[in-house]
Amino acid sequence: MNTQETQQCYHCGDPCQPTDIEAYDKHFCCHGCKTVYEIFSENNLSCYYDLEDTPGQTPPEIEGKYDFLDQAEIVEKLVEFNDGETQIVNLYIPHIHCSSCIWILENLNKLNPHISNSQVNFPKKTVQIQYNCAKTNLKAVVNLLTSIGYEPYISLEDMDKPDRKIDRSLIYKIGVAGFAFGNVMFLSFPEYFEVSEFWLDQYKPVFRWLMFAFSLPVVFYAAQDYFKSAFSILKTKQLNIDIPIALGIATLFIRSTVEISFSLGSGFFDSLTGLVFFLLLGKFVQQKTYNFLSFERDYKSYFPIAVTKIENKTEANIKVSDIKAGDKLLIRNAELIPVDGILMNGEAHIDYSFVTGEEKPVHKTSGDKIFAGGKQVGSSIEMTAEKSVEQSYLTQLWSNKAFTNQKPEHYQTLLDKISKHFTVGVLSIASVSTLIWLLINPSMALNVFTAVLIIACPCAIALATPFTMGNLLRLFGQKGFYLKDIKSLEQLTSIDQIIFDKTGTLTQNNATEITYEGKSITNDDKNLLKNTLRNSNHPLSRQLYHFLHSQDIMTVDDYEEHLGQGIKARINNHNVKLGSSSFVNAPQESENFETAVHYKNNEQYKGKFVFKTTYRQGVQDLFHQLKNEYNLAVLSGDNKGEKAFLERFLPSKTPLYFNQKPEDKLNYIKAQQDKKQKIMMIGDGLNDAGALKQSDLGIALSENINVFSPACDAILDAKHLSLLPKFIHAAHRGIKTIKISFVLSFLYNVIGLYFAVTGQLEPVIAAILMPLSSISIVGFTTVMTHFIGKKIKV
Repeated sequence: MNTQETQQCYHCGDPCQPTDIEAYDKHFCCHGCKTVYEIFSENNLSCYYDLEDTPGQTPPEIEGKYDFLDQAEIVEKLVEFNDGETQIVNLYIPHIHCSSCIWILENLNKLNPHISNSQVNFPKKTVQIQYNCAKTNLKAVVNLLTSIGYEPYISLEDMDKPDRKIDRSLIYKIGVAGFAFGNVMFLSFPEYFEVSEFWLDQYKPVFRWLMFAFSLPVVFYAAQDYFKSAFSILKTKQLNIDIPIALGIATLFIRSTVEISFSLGSGFFDSLTGLVFFLLLGKFVQQKTYNFLSFERDYKSYFPIAVTKIENKTEANIKVSDIKAGDKLLIRNAELIPVDGILMNGEAHIDYSFVTGEEKPVHKTSGDKIFAGGKQVGSSIEMTAEKSVEQSYLTQLWSNKAFTNQKPEHYQTLLDKISKHFTVGVLSIASVSTLIWLLINPSMALNVFTAVLIIACPCAIALATPFTMGNLLRLFGQKGFYLKDIKSLEQLTSIDQIIFDKTGTLTQNNATEITYEGKSITNDDKNLLKNTLRNSNHPLSRQLYHFLHSQDIMTVDDYEEHLGQGIKARINNHNVKLGSSSFVNAPQESENFETAVHYKNNEQYKGKFVFKTTYRQGVQDLFHQLKNEYNLAVLSGDNKGEKAFLERFLPSKTPLYFNQKPEDKLNYIKAQQDKKQKIMMIGDGLNDAGALKQSDLGIALSENINVFSPACDAILDAKHLSLLPKFIHAAHRGIKTIKISFVLSFLYNVIGLYFAVTGQLEPVIAAILMPLSSISIVGFTTVMTHFIGKKIKV
């Protein structure tokens, strides 16, 4: 066979015969692969081939195939977001399979400058692409993907089914590993019990080679993700838990193959297949836990996010989950648009930064389409819903990368820290033991080296964290505390200082007594007040809105809300001002600090609404439970009216700061972090968005009026604020459980390493210790987290 016939395509790896195209000192199987190579080279993307060998796919002939994407109505159904300038589409790419795929797909902006962002979801094999639809279009994006070998799968028949592509590969891998494990165990029994009948001696080689055959699909198919992960992380010159796992699997397989090839023993095929089976089983349980959690964390589950529905000229609060197509909805200032729909009344200025990352508000007028995820800025608008809420979309929004771009990323998880030390430790023990045996008995050195790598495989460590933290996240969610992810739960245990907002956080919004002081106000005044407050979501605005009797709905011609200060509005030639005394320039009085909303109409001061604050039940006990372990502080946008009361109410020397604007709160947290303090901020999620995002752990309290707050890392039901110390204590016990699991795993490893280092490792010992450690760790963490959860009584 000649050289030409044996050449592989540099791009896709297919054989080049009979059409070997040679260019750039490389061989290509067709002009399509050559063209892709040229595209990557011309755009400085040739390092695509450095990440994986022959990672590409031969691009198909597509001329005219995607002409249907020229039709606006089809594009409208496919895109997730469209404001006339920016479109976002999520495409299923079946060919995504390695780190090279991720790298090239997340660098599409280098191939098309009108693509601003692309993000790959590797497990789902999807890529979310954001592009400027004024300068390019979906057809051009799809053609680009296809031209570089990543043709998307687009089906107009099932595109409305959110779960049309289910990745069952993990289930298949578990099936393969489980089948192989069961058969290898049966074939190993005669070896375990040293049966010496004639049939064993006669068929022993057959049994051993059968075990080898069963192990092949386990190593090269079921366990391939561990090798890919280890290889990818090594290229970044870092260490993770998959490296010793991959080493252990590879060593088990190689040593076992050598043993049966030279009739040195039966190998460790039972331990190998069992190890992979239990690891994959743990990954499956973890995946199912996360899927279940993502459902529990959906906004329909943990509190009824309210939206105002207009029906027969009356307003009523309904759950977002109850929205139906055709419902007429009122969206106030700073409220999230919960569903796609049509703007009916009002002038919309919509902040889509939570979706696109662009901070510039988009202007919309009556008849325009508006999309879920945008936040109205300005006066209230009325819209008609086009469809019901898609829960998965809101959950995806909360986890969107745009929300975490500004969050400090210096935190390392416990597993990250352990992984590095464990990997270094295992390799050190293996190396030192090998050197010692080279001096004592060189023939045993290789045996000892491989034995250490086999027995020290960290399967138990890899399972302890996801099982413990996953169970705690689920248990916390059942009790009204919803954390975004495992990292947030771990950060809960590393806090030095807890900062509380006052209004809407320590105070109870729905139990405040309101009195009016000033000139008498007419029904016209009440109409103006009611319709102005109708647009606002500030806690005081909502209380005063419900305090005033129902009035006729009027059109607000102009509206401005100044966070932490007040509201300006123009209605029927009336210029209304509501807010603090300084904001409305109220007449100077003797110092009388109180929580009040002042009212001015056409530059004429009318009076003020005074709020007598009611604090949440259990707040005093909450502070006294926390004061010994944490530095505490209160930041309030209100005046000093309740300072004397708070000083008696709260632990002595608790810092109290009043008249704090949103940026003041954020700057205070920055200053504390500069002092190496880990900060937890608890606020109502409205004026506190910046502070919540800046803090190491931001917790938004939820009550009756719920505004989407992507800045937070957790949401706590306001009724359960007093349980915060119990949640923190439970998180600490969860970390302690993980550490105990690590100790148990360490003890297993010490026992196993004794046999390995002394050259006494037998297959039966490995077969017992490896699965026993995994099963016992999973059982221990499950029982302990259940016990921890029982201690949190609502």
